[in-house]
Amino acid sequence: MPLAAVSAPGKEHLPCPADGQRDKFSTRTVLTTLQKFCAALNQAVEYLLFGLGLSMALVVAVQVFCRYVLNASLFWSEELARYMLVWLTFFGATVAYYRNLHPGVDALTARLSPGKKRLTRLMVHLVCMLLALVMIISGTQFAWFIRRQISPALGLPKWIILAVIPASGCILFLYGLAFFLRIARDCTDGA
Repeated sequence: MPLAAVSAPGKEHLPCPADGQRDKFSTRTVLTTLQKFCAALNQAVEYLLFGLGLSMALVVAVQVFCRYVLNASLFWSEELARYMLVWLTFFGATVAYYRNLHPGVDALTARLSPGKKRLTRLMVHLVCMLLALVMIISGTQFAWFIRRQISPALGLPKWIILAVIPASGCILFLYGLAFFLRIARDCTDGA
């Protein structure tokens, strides 16, 4: 009697899917879960960007008002606005990548066959994941290197400010992995 046909007493026998189907199902499940996580993460990052942008605009507006109307400058506002702009830039890049809004030149890829276009997209996402790994590793090393430095006006540890580099690298890596797996799945499904 084959092993797959043996069932525990009192339990119904459920047929085992073929190995290829089991792998396909688990890959689909992982991809679907990763895509849902990336969508939720992107939405959270977009809310963060909205909050950062609004806060930065308010800080700059208050600084202008205090400087020109009250003739009393806020010594910390320029530094805070600069750090907010850095965070906006790095997190904004992750949203642009997720929404496929990053700049690109398609003069060459527009002339390729569909199979070569897929291969090109796979390579682009692989390169993006490699860049994200560089951001994670180098950003973490640099934040660790300057962990004892304090920003002059705000008195914040600079590692907190520069933590955006590895954080955005992690987000970019997850997005790149989700895109890569989706395109690879589409290739194997014959789409």
